[in-house]
Amino acid sequence: MRIGELAGLVGISTRAVRHYHHLGLLPEPERRANGYREYGLRDAVALARLRRLTELGLGLEEVRDVLADDSGRELHEVLAELDADLARQEEAIRARRARLAALRQQAEEHGGLPAEGPVSDELAAMFREMARTSATLPGPEPAMAAKEREVLALLESAGDGAGERVAGLLGDFTAAPGAMERAYEVYRLLDALAAVAPDDPQVERVAQAVADCIPDTVVAEVGGEQWARAAEAGRETDGFMAAYYAHFPPAQAEAMRRAIRLVAERAR
Repeated sequence: MRIGELAGLVGISTRAVRHYHHLGLLPEPERRANGYREYGLRDAVALARLRRLTELGLGLEEVRDVLADDSGRELHEVLAELDADLARQEEAIRARRARLAALRQQAEEHGGLPAEGPVSDELAAMFREMARTSATLPGPEPAMAAKEREVLALLESAGDGAGERVAGLLGDFTAAPGAMERAYEVYRLLDALAAVAPDDPQVERVAQAVADCIPDTVVAEVGGEQWARAAEAGRETDGFMAAYYAHFPPAQAEAMRRAIRLVAERAR
């Protein structure tokens, strides 16, 4: 058989046959006097087995291991590993579909997703309450409110789940009567610091107002040591908190740092 006949018999492309030759997965056959490969039935059997293994989902290196083991023991081990991997993928797909279903329901019930979405139902509810509050207040929404949503959406995505717990606790707190209105007062105070110097007397007053807005449940969840580290971050260190402070104008960053220091003292 010529290479095209072999490929057609097994149901793959001639390019794939040549690739398998190149990788050493399919032995080179004898060649005719004119240089063309001459394939026999044994080559077709080997190629068909190779195709079946790849169709199961085995990678080419795994196929190489299987073909190197005449007893079939390696194939059993590889198939067991593949089955376990597929089970993990299946579970991940189920979790993703459940998350997508929740987001679709969230969008249908509330006319869309938050601009910062997708986020959890708890955080989405908090963002809707922010939008409702902003609509009842005069003037445009404070820029700090939008930054707060961005940071909360980021924290919720933290791999250790701590950000998600904090976001949930904040959502519970801001759902209390008057809490969101107080938060918007603080956002406006922070906005007013955008053009002042970090040593302006306003900074300390705003820092106290910010600290007073952070609920005890969040203070306890984060812990005093974490709050203390967060207050000092960015001076000689890198990381999230350094980037967080750099996200604000100098006076706002100083107010947030002092607020976190006040919370750290409160957590002791």
